Amino acid sequence: MERTMTMSAARGICSLALIGQLLGGCAQTADIPPAGAENGDQSCCPADYSYMVFFDWNSTAINDESRGIIADAVTMFRAIGASTIVLSGHADRSGPAGYNLVLSRKRAEAVKALVTALGIAAGRVVTIGKGERWPQVPTQDGVRDPQNRRVEFVFE
Repeated sequence: MERTMTMSAARGICSLALIGQLLGGCAQTADIPPAGAENGDQSCCPADYSYMVFFDWNSTAINDESRGIIADAVTMFRAIGASTIVLSGHADRSGPAGYNLVLSRKRAEAVKALVTALGIAAGRVVTIGKGERWPQVPTQDGVRDPQNRRVEFVFE
């Protein structure tokens, strides 16, 4: 059975990692559990799911929309039986690289705090700060871009 990928701009992004599709993996959306998951079938690996939350400029505050996305991610994490959540924090290029690296780590830690408050053990959550090195939208140095101020979830 073929499933289609959907993206909801209003809720940020809840889509699968495209690499899984390109390498012949299954196509899933965050809204649709893997076929057979209710029976413990892991025919789609947990890495096929990814979530993102976005931040205001120079901020680690999690808004209500992002709280909903994080809650959805935690629900999916439990449903698919993954063992670890990797949270990668990012920053735009509007400040010094060193500052942005620290800010990206703080964003990942802020999301981890909410994930653990939702009942996931801290030892199952890994945080990484990537600074401004991997922008979602390439920009010149000094440019503020909201899509680059994010934390990405990957389930392993």
